[in-house]
Amino acid sequence: MFWPMIAIALGFLGIAVLGVLAIKVFVEAQRLGRQVADTTRKVNRAAEELERAAVDLAGAGETLR
Repeated sequence: MFWPMIAIALGFLGIAVLGVLAIKVFVEAQRLGRQVADTTRKVNRAAEELERAAVDLAGAGETLR
């Protein structure tokens, strides 16, 4: 009777460890998603600023050398 109880306890412990690791992965995936979204906004903002600068430069009749 002792060995089956040990096996059940170890099985429960294994499932608990997997649950904790799954939660950690979920939290880190959400954090990564927020970072990607923030970086995407920054890149889009920089692209818009570059486009505005290029339009202003073209309107002034200047060229880049």
